[in-house]
Amino acid sequence: MLVCRYWRDVVIDTPELWSTICISPHDSIEKARRRLSRSKSVPLDVTINFSPRVDNPSAVTENIVRAMDLFRPALWRTRSFRLSVPNRPQAHAALLRCREDAPFLETLSICVYHSMQDDHHTSPCLPLFNGYTPRLRSCSFTSFNFGWDRTIISGLRVLHLGGYWNGYSPSVETLLDVLRSCPDLQEFALRNMTDVDSDNLMLHDQEFSAAKVVKLPRLTKASFYYAGNMRTRLLLSQITFPALEALDLGYLDNLTPILEHLRQQSLTSLPLRHLRIESSLFNESKFVNLLRRLMSLTTLELIDVEDISCFLLKSLSAPPASHPWISPKLERLNLDGCTTLEWDALRTLVESRLAGKPSVSASATAGPRPISSASASAYIHALASTRCNSPVPGPRRLSSIDVTRCHQISKEMVQWLRMYVRDVRCESVKSIWGDSILP
Repeated sequence: MLVCRYWRDVVIDTPELWSTICISPHDSIEKARRRLSRSKSVPLDVTINFSPRVDNPSAVTENIVRAMDLFRPALWRTRSFRLSVPNRPQAHAALLRCREDAPFLETLSICVYHSMQDDHHTSPCLPLFNGYTPRLRSCSFTSFNFGWDRTIISGLRVLHLGGYWNGYSPSVETLLDVLRSCPDLQEFALRNMTDVDSDNLMLHDQEFSAAKVVKLPRLTKASFYYAGNMRTRLLLSQITFPALEALDLGYLDNLTPILEHLRQQSLTSLPLRHLRIESSLFNESKFVNLLRRLMSLTTLELIDVEDISCFLLKSLSAPPASHPWISPKLERLNLDGCTTLEWDALRTLVESRLAGKPSVSASATAGPRPISSASASAYIHALASTRCNSPVPGPRRLSSIDVTRCHQISKEMVQWLRMYVRDVRCESVKSIWGDSILP
């Protein structure tokens, strides 16, 4: 796009417009060099991304080294640094050039795509940035062996760890030490890790029963995705998270012990708003007991869960008299891939939450009590009439339902749902001409 030289001078003389620099197969080093010179001395956001699909590994390694040599003099003003390379030798070659102080670094992300590859570059390139990163608050490591050095992951607000298999997977004690060094942690995620040895589970339980619980008062988001059932169970039994609002649990086999830890946490404080469970098993009655405690829950996602039956859906429907609603603030329900749920139970759930009918309190419906005086009798009758006129509010109306890959839900059933739910998601149905009938 052509502009006049005045606008060109304005753009070139505004260094903030050139602070985001990326080097990849689609972004050349010459372009990065030009942006680096025009950024002057403002903080930089640097990204080096080479996917494993490139055919020539030697050329990729050469480009990574050239990119790091280009950025090395500017590491002192780097605000975020993201490195994604195919294998560990290339990560080793790049991080050998990260020895200068990084006083402005706030976000660090290192990703090694070939996480299962065994090579001789298993020792960490420490200390990164000379061990001086006073502003570092967010770290994401995928298959990067940093020796679990506390200097690089202490005092964080966001920590993502993934891609650690076999001997490189962290023990529960190591993770607890990491969490102790991050008391202000707000987001924590474990993904794709070999589970701890189940033979030593009893020994771990005895050791942790006397261990000091790790307190994470600011943790609002946690994710455990194929992180190992034993590891997740032991971690949740040793940490407290009174401010947790979003939780993801995926591919963890039997979730029942984990749900029990969550229920125990809810006895004190658990303002959970978003709960996602994927490809896991659990005891349905214990799950309902947990949902009874989650009064702030607005989003419930059950992906590829085969334990869903009419019991759960009926429990979320209208409760018996004098019983409170389960998850009254629930607005979004995702049942993607739940092929065992029954249509009648789902329809009853939607109908029961349509108008959010208020339920009369138990005290208002209770039978008359013996009255000792006329004045007390008048007061009781006035109080009862007041309570009858101000019933307990009902649940919120469902605004979104996802029944994708629920093959037992027909096209007519989807059309019925769309009459009462604003957003209904399902698989598109094709006509004989290939056009989409249901989006």
